[in-house]
Amino acid sequence: MADDAQRGPGRPRAQGHDERIVDAAVELLERGEEVTVSRVVERSGVSRAAIYRRWPSMTDLVATALDRGRAPHTIPLEGDLLQNVLDAYTTSSYATSSSTTSSYATSSSAARETYSEERFRLRMRLAMTDRKLAQAYWRSHVSRRRAGMVAVLRAGIERGVLRPDIDVDACIDLVNGVFYYQFVVRGVTLDDPEALARCREGIRVAWRGMAAQAG
Repeated sequence: MADDAQRGPGRPRAQGHDERIVDAAVELLERGEEVTVSRVVERSGVSRAAIYRRWPSMTDLVATALDRGRAPHTIPLEGDLLQNVLDAYTTSSYATSSSTTSSYATSSSAARETYSEERFRLRMRLAMTDRKLAQAYWRSHVSRRRAGMVAVLRAGIERGVLRPDIDVDACIDLVNGVFYYQFVVRGVTLDDPEALARCREGIRVAWRGMAAQAG
């Protein structure tokens, strides 16, 4: 620990510190304990200085811990863009990651093995009671996972498939909201065929509203 705390500027970070810090934060969260610097230091064996070099606040560290097991991916831009979106959001063909909704609700079964329903519900609960945490999670994790859908919508505009005046962020929020509603309000998951069908239809409805020929 002391060696890391005395690390000079410009030298590479000690190997494994990031993982140990996040592991400690995840353990605390799953045990229902508050994530504090002292507790993370105790469980990770990493110094306070090393922790703050990586995360400016405990809120940012908690956001990272809640995202453990998630990874962004791209949506193909070749072929039928709508079908690509439907596949990415509602089928298991993207088994290495959750979809761009950044919610457990649209994760494939393989992704759920590393990002459980319990972790998703914990994130939702904490975010609902801590606005700063929700904002930190958005800045650090959710926004980057939207990149795939952003690319799809921009490709649609460039090809003349989608209207040039659409608000890309608002359109993504609209699509993602369909999935959150199933999981948070209706209390179902995408293992439910009826819920999955509603989500597919919701995407199609949103896409028709974005389409160049709409209106």
